[in-house]
Amino acid sequence: MSKFNPSDNPADPFKKALADATRVMADDPDLAVTYTVDPPGLAGDSVRLPQVSRRMTREEVLLARGTADSLALRHKYHDQGTAARYAPHGAMARDLMDAMEGARCEAMGARDMPGTAGNIDAKIGNEARRKGYGEIRDASDAPLSTAAGYLIRHLATGRDLPPEAANVMELWRGFIEDRCDTTLENLGDVLSNQTAFAKFARQLIDDLGYGDQLGDDPDDMDDEAEDDAGEDSEDDAPDSTGEDDNDDEEAEASPEQSQEEQQDASQAQVEMDENGDMEEAEEQELPDGEAPQEPLPPMPHSDADPDYIVFSTENDEEIAAEELAEPQELERLRAYLDQQLDPLKGAVSRLANKLQRRLQAQQNRSWEFDREEGILDAGRLARVVANPTTPLSFKVEHDTEFRDTVVTLLLDNSGSMRGRPISIAAICADVLARTLERCGVKVEILGFTTRAWKGGRAREEWLGQGRPQQPGRLNDLRHIIYKSADAPWRRVRDNLGLMMKEGLLKENIDGEALEWAHRRMVNRPEARKILMVISDGAPVDDSTLSVNPANYLEKHLRDVIAMVEKRRAVELLAIGIGHDVTRYYERAVTITDAEQLAGAITEQLASLFDTDPRARARVMGIKRAG
Repeated sequence: MSKFNPSDNPADPFKKALADATRVMADDPDLAVTYTVDPPGLAGDSVRLPQVSRRMTREEVLLARGTADSLALRHKYHDQGTAARYAPHGAMARDLMDAMEGARCEAMGARDMPGTAGNIDAKIGNEARRKGYGEIRDASDAPLSTAAGYLIRHLATGRDLPPEAANVMELWRGFIEDRCDTTLENLGDVLSNQTAFAKFARQLIDDLGYGDQLGDDPDDMDDEAEDDAGEDSEDDAPDSTGEDDNDDEEAEASPEQSQEEQQDASQAQVEMDENGDMEEAEEQELPDGEAPQEPLPPMPHSDADPDYIVFSTENDEEIAAEELAEPQELERLRAYLDQQLDPLKGAVSRLANKLQRRLQAQQNRSWEFDREEGILDAGRLARVVANPTTPLSFKVEHDTEFRDTVVTLLLDNSGSMRGRPISIAAICADVLARTLERCGVKVEILGFTTRAWKGGRAREEWLGQGRPQQPGRLNDLRHIIYKSADAPWRRVRDNLGLMMKEGLLKENIDGEALEWAHRRMVNRPEARKILMVISDGAPVDDSTLSVNPANYLEKHLRDVIAMVEKRRAVELLAIGIGHDVTRYYERAVTITDAEQLAGAITEQLASLFDTDPRARARVMGIKRAG
């Protein structure tokens, strides 16, 4: 009998068996299976599964099994070449296509291997609970692409979805079935063929009103290419009439005529150039008083990138939190926030106290030692006793320089923050604001989102004007002031409860929000300004990205960050929740669990106030030059 080793992980046999089963289900013995705290996913011949702890809780096991089955089925039934061929161009259409294709693969697995259906149900239920889908009451707050994927899976398998996922599906089901009823009738015929299903999905996307995001039909392009190839072959064939030969003979027979025509054309071009130069000279010689008055060019929408375009700013709003809800509702939402996060508040408060002690220690008086005059340093008298020739040591008391400081917390209020991430961000902002205020540091708390999903009034205006090309940002911004820097915390305490309001969190346009927060800070009188961004993803706005280059918002964010860091009027740092923001911000950290947010915020702020540059570098992850 083998002796039990306490260092062995009891989860290892389960993880090994699950990895083997995943390879068999994917029909790929070389498939690499790893367990990680990073988001699960499939990349080529590698699968990332969620980590399983030593405790092996029922929830962990079911989530690992469901995720493994879902990814294995996608590896088995999904062809990347076919997907790329029929992939839409617009972001919303891509999300719809991907969600429906994932549902197709899972439905195929449920048909061929019925045991996978229950595991995938557990995975779907876990994701829906984590994203707060059960709390959504309005279809505009639920992602359409997710609902479409749920509906395809439900219709293809006949299985009921977990309650939270079913809630999202039912919110959109009437809308989808009303528009796509005829198309959905063909679902059973195309399920087993990815090419046929891709055509089915493109038709369904068109039925839903996103046909402008599909791009050209690849099948039509193939037909055109074949027609072009046929025409080219006919053109390349020798002409039986001999007209080409006659043209060549005429050109050879009259070389003088061709040369004269070339000289005439050259002379005409010279005269046109001279006339143009004379007109330019006349314009330059006009007296200042007679110069034509040209309208001034419009001010650019962005200081960081003059080429950044905004289709309409008429419906953008910068609004105080108390204007978005009645006082009674804010009070109720604040009570809900306190109740939901009461277990976490103690840990956050301990971290805040650590920050307060560090700040207050810097504001207290300090001593300079080994001075030739001042107050006798009794702690060094032992040296004099041991060696009478040693001179007496004195110390001098002085005040530590602590510059007047303001800190801005800029919180991502996008829909992907719904649930625990936004709750923890709110409570951290709460505790830190009170802590910094006690230390004499002013705090401003801002949030950013959009007023609507899928573009709002800006998109309606764009559609009414005939859909001009590349309109730029195509949604209505909502920038929220939860707490201004000069407002006492006790007066705005309830405002952070607004983040719990259903329907508030929509899409995120980070670049303009960062530029807005930066403008507010540079006008402040404080000597030191610190701006901390808390976000869980890259800038995403489906309406904007569907009609502009795919990197339009991301490029603007990078331009704004470069401008802020170049001007150096504001110290900029960022914390990413489950998303690597280090590719955008020079000073940033990424956390994989929202519960780590409290510690990350306090450590980052504490490092900025540390007088030791090496300590700051250790926390911020900055390498010393040289």
